[in-house]
Amino acid sequence: MYPPYNITNEILHLLTSISEKLGAIDAIHIDRPAPQLRKQNKVKSIQASLEIEGNTLSEEQITAILNNQRVIGPQKDIQEVLNAIKVYESLNTFNSTSLQSFLAAHEMLLANLIANPGTFRKKSVGIVKGSEVAHLAPPFDNVPHLMKDLFIYLSSSNDPILIKSCVVHYEIEFIHPFMDGNGRMGRLWQTIILMEKYPVFEYIPFETIIKERQKEYYETLAISDKQGKSTVFIEFMLSAINEALSHFLHFQNRILTSDDRISYFLETYEKDAFTRKDYMNTFKDISTSTASRDLKAAVEKSQIQKNGDKNTTIYLKR
Repeated sequence: MYPPYNITNEILHLLTSISEKLGAIDAIHIDRPAPQLRKQNKVKSIQASLEIEGNTLSEEQITAILNNQRVIGPQKDIQEVLNAIKVYESLNTFNSTSLQSFLAAHEMLLANLIANPGTFRKKSVGIVKGSEVAHLAPPFDNVPHLMKDLFIYLSSSNDPILIKSCVVHYEIEFIHPFMDGNGRMGRLWQTIILMEKYPVFEYIPFETIIKERQKEYYETLAISDKQGKSTVFIEFMLSAINEALSHFLHFQNRILTSDDRISYFLETYEKDAFTRKDYMNTFKDISTSTASRDLKAAVEKSQIQKNGDKNTTIYLKR
């Protein structure tokens, strides 16, 4: 049986809004932002996801660790960051529909922090908020088959990826398959599911929105628990994704420079040899003369090599 939820008008509205933003990102060629922005957004994702779980290190400290600089702070917090950096630098190596890949990610994320990372819990657990039990997770002996069923849903359901990613995020929190790291894994796996269909999500730090709306995040988890379905949590997560995409578009929505176009083309065009026409097929809104100037500048900067002349010109990646 697939995890239960309802399609609401709010979900439909958010799906439309997100799809429009993804289309805009693709149309203006910012689905692969500049390397510096990628690095900044990776730091934001790591910092936000870890702070939600109590980590005290700042973006500046995480950037320093990323640059192999010495940082003073709690050893546990530093180890969490080192592990998260390793995971987020390996995002493309994970397979969203593989339970073994999921366990490998947990092992990497919790290495040197808990005993036997990458293995399901062997105890029953509850989440306590104040003096009350906020969530009583399923018995530990149910975890393996619950997670197996969840990954069957992930690999076989025809649900839209945006919804499916939210459902899986919620179910990971509900099942609570590990003694520690469940929140981090829920957020991480949602990113991996999304980026397999929409690569731009590798660079969208929606964790920062969750951090800013942390109280609401936990409230929607609790409401979904009580209702026995993830509808409210899906609405929350889609709104967080929509907001994160808005921030990304606002920051990136500018006229591309020649350098922006060349960098984007060299990274996304799959063949080593290409023509001016190939270049213009990527940037359909530029003129022939602009394309020629872009390519001439790239040749002068030794980014590409020019062979032939006029109609026989072929460009080669360096």
